[in-house]
Amino acid sequence: MRLVIVAPDGVLRRTQVGQVSLPGEMGAFTVLKGHAPLIAHLTAGDIVYVPENGAEERLAVTGGFVRVYKDEIEVCAEIPNEKQ
Repeated sequence: MRLVIVAPDGVLRRTQVGQVSLPGEMGAFTVLKGHAPLIAHLTAGDIVYVPENGAEERLAVTGGFVRVYKDEIEVCAEIPNEKQ
């Protein structure tokens, strides 16, 4: 799956992943290959993802939105004031 995370400053991450967990407004959820299409509001928390050839990584967000469609996860996020 392809994960793209953008913020007002530009693209923060662009990588191939095996799974992504997101802090949804209705609770945290995980996206795996073949996930149903969705658009969801994100709240403060961590986006946790596992690159195909790497260890788990985290990115703190204060809110945003995610779109999942055909194994593409696109996140438009607000990040804390400190640089990631």
